Amino acid sequence: MAHDEDGLTKGLLLGFIAGSVIGAVTALLLAPKSGQELRKDIKKKTDELKEATQTQLQQARTKAAELVNEGKKRSEEMIGQAKRKAGSLISDAEKVLDQAKGEGSKLKAAVKAGTEAFKDERSKTS
Repeated sequence: MAHDEDGLTKGLLLGFIAGSVIGAVTALLLAPKSGQELRKDIKKKTDELKEATQTQLQQARTKAAELVNEGKKRSEEMIGQAKRKAGSLISDAEKVLDQAKGEGSKLKAAVKAGTEAFKDERSKTS
């Protein structure tokens, strides 16, 4: 999306510059002026176009810097959220593991008690 906007901005800027140059040259060439006046007018228009181009270029750079900074900010927020979520998942996994260990200990104790009860019953009947 940003790439499309960059292309559109560049196209508009180039179209503006080309149209300005063509219009200025046409107006200057068709106006009835002396060579010296014509050269002054051409220089004046050239200076104006340079200034306008520099202004547009500076605005484009500023916008690009803003977009980069916004992207960095969003990526840092996403990374922070992912780290918090990962920490939460790890904590939950540790709790489940501790519960499973506790259940395993209970099961082991129950099996041991059952085995001993079986041995006692067997020894009583023998």
